[in-house]
Amino acid sequence: MPDIHSRRPSPEEVRSRTREILAAHAHLEGPLLPILHAMQESFGFVPQDCVQPIAEGLNIGRAEVHGVITFYHDFREAPAGRHVVKICRAEACQAQGGNALADDTLARLGLEWHGTTANGAVTIEPVYCLGLCACGPAAMVDGKVMGRVDAARMDAILAEAGA
Repeated sequence: MPDIHSRRPSPEEVRSRTREILAAHAHLEGPLLPILHAMQESFGFVPQDCVQPIAEGLNIGRAEVHGVITFYHDFREAPAGRHVVKICRAEACQAQGGNALADDTLARLGLEWHGTTANGAVTIEPVYCLGLCACGPAAMVDGKVMGRVDAARMDAILAEAGA
């Protein structure tokens, strides 16, 4: 499958890939999560166009599929920016200035959580513990974990990402 993470897939691309993924996971017990992970891996998000076919394929309601997508923070309903910055929201990071870091970052970018900058450079997401509790506040940038992220370091991260 070609890399289409930088654009929205056509409805036909979604239908075709959904059929492939359903067929590949039909043998699993409790296949919904693996199917949703495969959809996100294919497209960079879980397209709305796949919800009905997944529900029909698994003989469950659309609401159940939608509920799982919205319950788990790692599933996206829209394409992410070229860079994903996750800021830890857990208590240890909060105690070390994580709330201020998050608030300042969101305000600087003019975004809410899960938002993407207008130029498509950065998506900001919350994460609930990166395991760097002694080095908070922590962030993850494109899968790389960073500790002791202060306002100056976040400014550098965002500037490098093109935000």
